[in-house]
Amino acid sequence: MTEPTKTIASPKRRFALWQGAAALSTLALVPLATGAMATVDTATTNEISRFMDVFLEVRSNYVEPVDDSKLIEGAINGMLASLDPHSGYLDARGFSNLRTQTDGEYGGLGLSVTMEDGVVKVIAPTADTPAAKAGIKAGDYITHINKELIFGLTLDEAVDQMRGKPGTKIDITVVREGQDKPIELSLTREIIDLKPVKWEVKGDVGVLTVSSFSADATTDLKAAMMAVEKSLGKKPRGWVLDLRSNPGGLLDEAVGISDLFLERGEIVSQRGRRKGDIERYFAEPGDLAGGAPVIVLIDAGSASASEIVAGALQDQHRAVIMGERSFGKGSVQTVLPLTDTTALRLTTARYYTPSGRSVQEGGIDPDIRVPQLSDPDYKDRPRFRESDLRRHLINEKKVDNSLLEKDEKDDPRFTATAEELKAKGIEDFQMNYALQTIGRINPAARMAQGSAPAKAPAKAVRRN
Repeated sequence: MTEPTKTIASPKRRFALWQGAAALSTLALVPLATGAMATVDTATTNEISRFMDVFLEVRSNYVEPVDDSKLIEGAINGMLASLDPHSGYLDARGFSNLRTQTDGEYGGLGLSVTMEDGVVKVIAPTADTPAAKAGIKAGDYITHINKELIFGLTLDEAVDQMRGKPGTKIDITVVREGQDKPIELSLTREIIDLKPVKWEVKGDVGVLTVSSFSADATTDLKAAMMAVEKSLGKKPRGWVLDLRSNPGGLLDEAVGISDLFLERGEIVSQRGRRKGDIERYFAEPGDLAGGAPVIVLIDAGSASASEIVAGALQDQHRAVIMGERSFGKGSVQTVLPLTDTTALRLTTARYYTPSGRSVQEGGIDPDIRVPQLSDPDYKDRPRFRESDLRRHLINEKKVDNSLLEKDEKDDPRFTATAEELKAKGIEDFQMNYALQTIGRINPAARMAQGSAPAKAPAKAVRRN
């Protein structure tokens, strides 16, 4: 963020929140201080000795010579893979990719993906990218690239194949649950310019779409809100903040965007492994929307930083949350540089909404559940969330798994088919429903923030 009054974390400590290894990510750097290393006890020394025994045996007796660095890197990857799906080792290529994504521009398809059982699985396509235009959807499996089976490749290797020079062609084979045959797609790579914010005016309502919480997203959203007011020549009746299929990004940008709509109160807290390792973030005076009604749209692809914003505005009674239950990623990752070209991406904390609830596994439940009826595959397409990932962190409050496995039943009012909606000119049912809801609110009405604001901290937020 560029505004000094809204800076939440110094360059030495910026937290990134994202879904998967190839999801939108940001450069969150923290020096790895040797003084912070834990004391090695006797039991640990014995385990390290056991590891060295295995290392030396493999090095000496494997059927072919193996490079030492390859063995060590494999051991590191295995160690981190045993933790949770969001921790990992960034080699020179991975670290370079992270920086590239942070710069917000690269040649590729615009996909957020993860690895499941050796197969690349789509978390969400980014809007207005080749992937989205080709109809790739969350939950799709990518099995072949340019007719070559990619089963067994690492996620980074698969992503490398999908990226490339803008203007070049790539063929992708997609397997989608509910479809009898694989789907063959031919796409053209484009420069993926990750502009985090788009705006438009629908009637007298400002529509703000945030596709990622990359650097300067708060500044861009503030500019978008001013552009909406300039376009209308007045304050809009209300705002729709669209966070659907937004996989997350920087924590400080999530805090900054929440702050644009809040007058006071806590936005989010993060808690590490130690009892006293708690950090809280509060809103500063000044609601840029002036109390106008706000609807936040979320879906199963809204994760992490998106859930921070939705949770803060929901708990502070500042917005109506609409759509589907969100992804459910309630953890914070920190990127710890090891060398100039390598780093460690490590889960270091959980975050909590102002009311003290963790969204880990369970996600954010919308105030009004609205299915995306304009998607013809909506009912058949499976929902992919944090709780589906292997080794995901368990919610400490033991969320009822039955609630995670099945969404609530559809509201009987939502019975229209995609064909019927298309005939009426409705391409996006959730957005249309949000706009109708805003339209039913009295223009003079203002959504008041909760009457019991969180107590302001005695000191400024701790900077690390």
